[in-house]
Amino acid sequence: MNLSVEGSVLWEPTEEQIANSNITRFQNWLKQNKNISISTVQDLWNWSIKELETFWAFVWEYGEVHSSTPYHQVLSSRRMPGAKWFEGARLNYAQHCFRYVVPSKTAIIFQSENKGYQEFTWEELLRKTASVANYLKEQGVQKGDRIVSYMPNIPETVIAFLACASIGAIWSSCSPDFGSNSVIDRFRQIDPVFLFAVDGYQYNGKTFNKKEVIERIQQEVPSIKKTIIVSYIDSFEPTELKNSENWEKTLHSDAELTFEQLPFDHPLWIVYSSGTTGLPKPIVHGHGGILIEQIKLSSIEQNFTTEDCIFWFTTTGWMMWNSLIGGLLSGATIALYDGSPTYPNLGVLWDFVNKSRVSIFGTSAAYIDLCMKYNFRPKDYFPLEELKAVISTASPMTENAYKWVYENVKKDIWLSSTSGGTDVCTAFVGGTPILPVRSGIIPTRALGVKVESYDDNGNPIKNSVGELVITTPMPSMPLYFWNDKDNVRYLESYFETFVNVWRHGDWIQINDDGSCVIYGRSDSTINRSGIRMGTSEIYKIVDAIPEILESLIIDLEYSGKYSFMPLFVVLHWGVKLTDELKQVINEQIMQNLSPRFVPDAIYAIKEVPKTLNGKKLEVPIRKILLGMSIEKSINPDSMVNPKSLQYFVDFALHINSMKLNEQKQLNYR
Repeated sequence: MNLSVEGSVLWEPTEEQIANSNITRFQNWLKQNKNISISTVQDLWNWSIKELETFWAFVWEYGEVHSSTPYHQVLSSRRMPGAKWFEGARLNYAQHCFRYVVPSKTAIIFQSENKGYQEFTWEELLRKTASVANYLKEQGVQKGDRIVSYMPNIPETVIAFLACASIGAIWSSCSPDFGSNSVIDRFRQIDPVFLFAVDGYQYNGKTFNKKEVIERIQQEVPSIKKTIIVSYIDSFEPTELKNSENWEKTLHSDAELTFEQLPFDHPLWIVYSSGTTGLPKPIVHGHGGILIEQIKLSSIEQNFTTEDCIFWFTTTGWMMWNSLIGGLLSGATIALYDGSPTYPNLGVLWDFVNKSRVSIFGTSAAYIDLCMKYNFRPKDYFPLEELKAVISTASPMTENAYKWVYENVKKDIWLSSTSGGTDVCTAFVGGTPILPVRSGIIPTRALGVKVESYDDNGNPIKNSVGELVITTPMPSMPLYFWNDKDNVRYLESYFETFVNVWRHGDWIQINDDGSCVIYGRSDSTINRSGIRMGTSEIYKIVDAIPEILESLIIDLEYSGKYSFMPLFVVLHWGVKLTDELKQVINEQIMQNLSPRFVPDAIYAIKEVPKTLNGKKLEVPIRKILLGMSIEKSINPDSMVNPKSLQYFVDFALHINSMKLNEQKQLNYR
């Protein structure tokens, strides 16, 4: 098995690409307008965190932020939590989304499993947003009211959000693949007055009617006074539900779109933590913080322009949907796709990328791994002439995944692996288009974000793995959690480990040159005889074996008894977990990692338990295997595949009732 060597150069920008990049334009602007000469990316990062207030003031100026009143100061204090940004400024996020309107130019491209390819102009987007905003005001919606959405990644969702933001109402969204309990657990915490929903949706060729779920949401969230139904699959008449109207009723106004001028820290939206071990945390972000962070990201770091078409494959329940909307701030076209990434085949997203002339394709490392596992070669089917960048997030990218992109998608392409979080709705670390792409390496830390790696004693370290921490404030950090008295949950989530330092919960290695490697969640670390290792290091080895689709490893320490580390693998159809295959797995781990991390046993499973956003549930599965009940380990409604838990419940009973040397294998195949 050939493994790509970590750090090998796979792509280098040309002098022309460097000169035409947004980050170079920003450096030139600093030199010409501020007499600040900075030649390297690392020097630019150092300056941005040393001169934090000056940096963000310049982002404000360079990004042409419109404020109806001036701000008094950039930052009240660098103390966290509690930092106040741009006090005195009044602005509106949605207003900035319409600052580059060209009426006849395409603003949104859309396609789904049940709807054909469509394009919407800026004129249509502006007109419909104005109409919906006027409708909301006529219905008595006021700034500060919560408006919730139970809709997929469709144009109506974008329009409803922009209308909501324009009047100062607070947006919150769940994807319709969320079950009723998951939605109610989220929406009931924030007392919304208005609900936008679809009558159903199609996924993987199957149609799902959501009438009963909507009825239950209306019953269980009594603060909802009105529901607007988008007839997406025409499964029922909206008037069949109480206090409900059809989406078309919102579009009859010819009103002009106006923008409520709001304080910098006025809530823009509420997003949610995964809710795997309790009620999801309702995370509140502000108009100004998200605006200036997304302007920095798009107009300086990620190379967005008015000529780009940006596509993130996402649902409305993942923060990448919120990030995708930020593409409008650059005047770019945004592309929306609703459906399965594998239906009717693995080429469906690449076909959409090609047809939509997408220049920047955002996806997850898991999707790239899936294409790689099935030996899919997009370049054999699609020219992808406009595609200039692929951005990956959600989990660490393996070295082989980097290599796959350049061998199977396009040679001349900028590949950026990023890592951040829903908590800040942006990236902490990522790529830059003016540096080479090296396999397995994230080139730089985000500008204005003081990312450090801490050891267990809270000391900054370099060239070795530690806790990812943020040691100075960011504008897009949460304002607070909704209904979190005295900020108890907020403080527990980020500031409990290190005093006044944000601990994010990821393992990171920061190298001397400023580059980084993310090793996955620090709360799911493997500890073998005192040596710690992130689970992602094992996954990238095991998942590279052709017979294996994906894997899950759990480090169990039975108090006072023994340590046991099982590896669970999902096999390609028809493959059996033979002794020979187990030997291959063990040898690969020994050769590429260490004999110390060879699993004690290997088992075949049907599927890896995952959150609704596709993340492996390592910590809850560990709790179940240690004998804890499902109810105390995880909220099944936060999962995409809750039935997968039963195997691990049975497995826990088995291993807890037998000695290690008497264990029988529990294999599905």
